[in-house]
Amino acid sequence: MAYESKEFHPAFEEYCETIFELAEDGIDVIQARIVERLEVSRPAVSEMIRKMDGAGLIKMNGNKILLTSKGKSLAKQVVRRHRLAERFLTDILGLSWAEAHHEAGKWEHVVSPRVEAAFIRMLEAPTTCPHGNPIPGSEYQAPKGTSSLCEVVVGDSFTVERIPEELEFQPGLLEFLEESNLIPGANGKVTAVSPDGTTTVDMKGEAIGVGAFASQRILVSAS
Repeated sequence: MAYESKEFHPAFEEYCETIFELAEDGIDVIQARIVERLEVSRPAVSEMIRKMDGAGLIKMNGNKILLTSKGKSLAKQVVRRHRLAERFLTDILGLSWAEAHHEAGKWEHVVSPRVEAAFIRMLEAPTTCPHGNPIPGSEYQAPKGTSSLCEVVVGDSFTVERIPEELEFQPGLLEFLEESNLIPGANGKVTAVSPDGTTTVDMKGEAIGVGAFASQRILVSAS
């Protein structure tokens, strides 16, 4: 059964979404990671985790935070509506990636089931957000043979598959990636790797330097 937004305070939704997305990116979810992602104080996170535990949304495994089935259901609902909203805002309204990400953060808490269904119809049942992250409940199938951009050998070509959520929270990075055409479906070629981990890629004849933090996380496939 889906959990409707009206049943939970937006703060619960925000935290469930954050826990879900951190885990999705392969990050161990501990309180420190939530503090970093949401930019709130450690005491505030501790208090919210206590409340979520009481509401049956999470469970603890040592210092790791895990969503219960109830928490995961709520998280998937919020993530789905966020990513559908991003699709609508970029594909239909023409907003930039960064603008859409910011606005979708507001929409995810107020989109009703009827509007969600309308999004799916209008957008013809998309399986990913504009950055390639899967929309929960869609018919998404992960591409085979993906690797991090930093693993591509100099001289080899690649196709961008996915920009993980972790990179969406780095100031200015979404704008840089979109302007550089480092977007899902775009083809490029690795031309150099610097000692500091910067990967230089050729995107439509333009040399783009991608720092180590991003190149370790951008997912690509061979092309």
